[in-house]
Amino acid sequence: MKKLFFLITLIYIGISLSAQVRVVESAYVKNTTKERKPAPLPAVREADVVWSRTVWRLIDLREKSNQQFYFPTKEIQGRKNLINILLKGIEQKTITAFDAQAAEDEFKQTITYSQAKNEFGDTTKVIKVTDINTGLDHDSIAKVGLPTQEVKQLEIKEVWYFDKQKSTLQVRILGICPIRVYKKDPKDPEYVRKRLFWVNYPEIRGLLAKEESLNGFNGSRNLSFDDLFLTRRFDGYIVKEENMYNNRAIEAYATGEYAALESERIKNSIFNYEQDLWEY
Repeated sequence: MKKLFFLITLIYIGISLSAQVRVVESAYVKNTTKERKPAPLPAVREADVVWSRTVWRLIDLREKSNQQFYFPTKEIQGRKNLINILLKGIEQKTITAFDAQAAEDEFKQTITYSQAKNEFGDTTKVIKVTDINTGLDHDSIAKVGLPTQEVKQLEIKEVWYFDKQKSTLQVRILGICPIRVYKKDPKDPEYVRKRLFWVNYPEIRGLLAKEESLNGFNGSRNLSFDDLFLTRRFDGYIVKEENMYNNRAIEAYATGEYAALESERIKNSIFNYEQDLWEY
């Protein structure tokens, strides 16, 4: 009787242990990133800002220097790309999305997760289904996932300012807008660009600090997405600056090579402001 009771106990313990088996895809458990908080930024007094300029910058995720924001297009080992992180935060209501069509103010009108999904267009497709009873084919509507792989650009709103206390030119990112680049028709040679929504960068820093991007040189030292933006590990060009003409974009008055030269002129004017303050 004792042997039977001992055997039953061993079987129960074995079943309990097997139910508690946890698959670990690393030599150690990564907790640092999940518990990470965004580094606090130094406070800036209005009286210390003697000059500032707000610009909008376009980042193309197809460029090699920006692909850390685009990949992975699907979740791999807990890692997601930037657009999926933002959509998840909007769905869970941890961050707020703003209407990207309000050109006069990026952070004026909030939208829901359903409205953000609608910006991707129709997420259904018609498929042929065979009726097992009659053997006849009929059309059926099936849901498909959001085409997040079509988000190939980002627009960033940032402010450059000169702090007289630190005697340096500083920059703060104010907002991020994902842009979908797609074809309305597969046969159409032209691509369409559509701004999906705006998010306020100071609000989403807590979310981005907990999500890491892959470091191709050292997997144990992956940077968070907040680190990527703060250290400006991206490449882009200016498409608009604040101006008296309703903050018109460069494309409104220049195209082609002239638009590129105008973007470079604005960038140099910001850089030269600090350089002109000193004597060498």
